[in-house]
Amino acid sequence: MSTIGPESVELAQDELKSLVAAELERTRRRSIALTDAVDDDDLVGQHSPLMSPLVWDLAHVGSQEELWLVRDVGGRPALRPDIDDLYDAFQHSRCDRPELPLLGPRESREYIATVRDKAQDVLHHVSLEGRRLVDQAFAFGMIVQHEQQHDETMLATHQLRRGDPVLHAPDPPPVAPAPRSREEVLVPAGTFTMGTSTEPWALDNERPAHPVHVADFFIDAHPVTNADFFRFIDSGGYQQPRWWTEEGWRHREHARLSAPLFWRRDGDTWLRRRFGRIEPVPPEEPVLHVSFHEAQAYANWAGKRLPTEAEWEKAARFDPTTGRSMRYPWGDDEPDSERANLGQRHLRPAAAGAYAAGQSPSGARQLIGDVWEWTASDFAPYPGFEAFPYPEYSQVFFGTAQKVLRGGSFGTDPAACRATFRNWDFPVRRQIFAGFRCARTPSREELD
Repeated sequence: MSTIGPESVELAQDELKSLVAAELERTRRRSIALTDAVDDDDLVGQHSPLMSPLVWDLAHVGSQEELWLVRDVGGRPALRPDIDDLYDAFQHSRCDRPELPLLGPRESREYIATVRDKAQDVLHHVSLEGRRLVDQAFAFGMIVQHEQQHDETMLATHQLRRGDPVLHAPDPPPVAPAPRSREEVLVPAGTFTMGTSTEPWALDNERPAHPVHVADFFIDAHPVTNADFFRFIDSGGYQQPRWWTEEGWRHREHARLSAPLFWRRDGDTWLRRRFGRIEPVPPEEPVLHVSFHEAQAYANWAGKRLPTEAEWEKAARFDPTTGRSMRYPWGDDEPDSERANLGQRHLRPAAAGAYAAGQSPSGARQLIGDVWEWTASDFAPYPGFEAFPYPEYSQVFFGTAQKVLRGGSFGTDPAACRATFRNWDFPVRRQIFAGFRCARTPSREELD
């Protein structure tokens, strides 16, 4: 797998087109695998009011591809203008989509195949320069990322699905001996470059690059683990309002939260449901399927806090030896199986302390992959933000209602994950593959 990096500006048109075509096909294979894994009843059924039917996601990625690549970039006639509204995510809420006259499984597969044939023909004929939407294949990269994001959404739907396991993958590699020699790392105060103005496929909310000064802070060397969270539960963390904000406590009571989603206690053992399997909760793995409110309560209980988005990004990509912000914690090279748990290669996070080759200059590990990490920050535009190519991707979500998540999960594809990539969701969400790590402000004595 090869994604498009800043160096793509130097690629010849034919080479860039070959890379784009390969990314489109690699992404489509994942979409087909996720939908072919279940029967038609599972495809059209709604497994949670939080999620669309899988068949909606499947046709939706084709609809977006038609809108942007076939009609806009290619200037070709509309294939199915009659279904535009059905697959407009802003027209119908997820809970209402099963009642719509959606394309059936066979029709959806035929539709996305026809759209893909047209899109590949557009790619063959279009020039990838001279217009912002196509420069460095941006529109094609946007569609690759959009489909991969829906693939992760479909993976989350699989987790919510009841029934026998249908997805299979090997476990992550074991952790090398003594991986957790440091529980937290110090990131010294200073200014770093946040965001990007050079990443060809970066989305509008990642732009532009801008300087940010961050004070000294400690950040956990790895995500909070299930074993850590056991202690929070056993200490009565879910029963004590003092650890929760007023909003968080109201939600905890309303939703009757007592443990991460998909957990249940069996005597003295915590069990979890994972893609149709019931298994003991592994103590060494990062905790998963927790809301922002739960993460914040744990951090308060631990005498810490959640990192701000700027702190998280500085810990993840700033190299103090060069003064440069890198694409990834380990440098500018693409992710691989030695550096990060991405791309649904495994169906679970790796143990805390894994992926030594992916360690950042700050000394923190697993900042990319394994679990999305909640931050303390609201989703807000960067200075100089410009909506592109449409306001509905980011701009309409800015405000205090959404919290930022960073880093990607085991279900996030490398094409849709980099150290500048920003995800966001409501603070009550738990079906996403989200965990967290903590931060804290050092005392004066610790800095002397």
